Amino acid sequence: MSKLKTYQEQLQEIVEKGINAAEEQQKKLAAKPFEYAEKLESGAREYSVENLRNRYNGYSDSLFDQLRSLNSRFGSFAADLVAKLEKDAAEGADTVSEAADDVSEAAQDAKKTVQAKKPAARKTTAAKKKTAEKSATASA
Repeated sequence: MSKLKTYQEQLQEIVEKGINAAEEQQKKLAAKPFEYAEKLESGAREYSVENLRNRYNGYSDSLFDQLRSLNSRFGSFAADLVAKLEKDAAEGADTVSEAADDVSEAAQDAKKTVQAKKPAARKTTAAKKKTAEKSATASA
């Protein structure tokens, strides 16, 4: 079951790397229009391009932080699920082990019972053979 935990962690790392790569690319792409707008900006505008860029970057950072938080919550959920599966597997193994012990004990008891009854069974069979031999000799 530790393989499940490893897979879960690897998946989380892959998602984290994907988020980071997407964030980096998004920032590079988003920077171009702002760079051009800053070149054209005039001092008389109500909102400066730099102000707009800061707002945009703030929203962008917030979005990626939320994605990271979601990935972390997913990781916690997956870890809980893996722990539960490992616990269930361990309990199942204990149950199987107990059942095997019970079967082994029953087999030992049956073996003892059979061994205890064997000598009596042999005498009965031997007695039957002697009776059959006597009746065969008497009829001949």
